[in-house]
Amino acid sequence: MKKDTHPEYMEAKVTCACGNVLTTRSTVKEMHVNTCSQCHPFYTGKAKYIDTEGRVERFRKRYAQATTD
Repeated sequence: MKKDTHPEYMEAKVTCACGNVLTTRSTVKEMHVNTCSQCHPFYTGKAKYIDTEGRVERFRKRYAQATTD
């Protein structure tokens, strides 16, 4: 491997908007993010699945007929 061609890989501090601080490794020393695993609705279990157009029901109806034929 050639010298001085790759950036330095160091410990990095990732700060979320909710206040959570993570430590990882990166070529950037400090990062700021809007969401993390502590505040994202998918990971906290507060995610809501909204089916406003009835797509799931239409799918089930369409393929229920195909499997019974």
